[in-house]
Amino acid sequence: MSVGGGALAPYACDPARSRGRRHPEAPAPTRNDHQRDRDRIVHSTAFRRLVYKTQVFLNHEGDLFRTRLTHSLEVAQLGRSAARTLRLNEDLVEAIALAHDLGHTPFGHAGQDALAECMRAHGGFEHNLQSLRVVDRLEQRYPDFDGLNLTFETREGVLKHCSRRHADEIEAREPGGVARRFVDGTQPSLEAQLVNLADEIAYSAHDIDDGVRSGLLTLEQLDAAVPLVARFRAGAQAAHPALAGRRLLFETIRRMLSQQVYDLIDHSSARLREAAPADVDAARRAPPLIGFGEPMRTQIVELKRFLFQSLYRHPQVVAKTDAARRVVRELFDAYCDAPAEMPGDYADADDRVRAVADYIAGMTDRFALREHQRLTGRAVFSEA
Repeated sequence: MSVGGGALAPYACDPARSRGRRHPEAPAPTRNDHQRDRDRIVHSTAFRRLVYKTQVFLNHEGDLFRTRLTHSLEVAQLGRSAARTLRLNEDLVEAIALAHDLGHTPFGHAGQDALAECMRAHGGFEHNLQSLRVVDRLEQRYPDFDGLNLTFETREGVLKHCSRRHADEIEAREPGGVARRFVDGTQPSLEAQLVNLADEIAYSAHDIDDGVRSGLLTLEQLDAAVPLVARFRAGAQAAHPALAGRRLLFETIRRMLSQQVYDLIDHSSARLREAAPADVDAARRAPPLIGFGEPMRTQIVELKRFLFQSLYRHPQVVAKTDAARRVVRELFDAYCDAPAEMPGDYADADDRVRAVADYIAGMTDRFALREHQRLTGRAVFSEA
């Protein structure tokens, strides 16, 4: 694997050739457009809220477990490292990575599932679509427009997944825009493809760490069930025979992370050489060009399957997430019945049910719990 860097590759997104913003703005004197996007995301209210939003373990369960904020920072770090070698746009990768979870509800996937169920008869709820809604509409920081007015390239990367129904709705409002690829079957930018995979690498690795820290998993259990972990645990102990405990875990995860990134870079470089896309548009028309080799992809799938069965469906996690779903459902019902319990901008919205979903989706874990107790008189987690 050679280390790249320097000038952008011809198939990378060049900020000087951005497809622009929905509301035209004069260029910034000291930053390119994608650096400006990143800075707007970092200074947004939604980004600050991520520090108190669940990844796997509820925020009050421990100070060292990952949150949506620390996860986003880890995705940005991994993405930038790979982008530099592939000569892709690091600033765009960072912007997408930092914004990709802005639409996540409190309580992680449990909250998302509960809100989607509540909204099934009211247009649905998708967290990637909500992330786009946050940066396009819900952030209110500027005098001339709603949202952050990010570039097309960042917005496209934020919309990681989208149902066909919602894609058609966005396409009708914004022809040829960020949802077009879900309609015509093309790909997002290479930078967006890279962030999607950096996201996978990051959450699998830190869920191992948090799972062991919580006591719900052991390194021995992982070693016996997951070949990817076993390989790097064995390598760590071969290099450091006395290594044990958390240092062994950290070294195993470090080696696994590094090899996943190297594999991604090597196989993506080979695909890019073979396809030789002349520019960004040619890369969009090609099959996915950023990816792992098949052996690594198979091992990652095995790891994800193990984490789903042994961590995400662990009885202790399920008990907490079931309670979290109940909190979201009861908040939804309470605000629908009494919109005046929400701040004025939400209570007075034309589409009040969507406003309820926006308000709940923006909550941190602890604020949702406080609001639930205020409205119902019940404390779901007494230690919160």
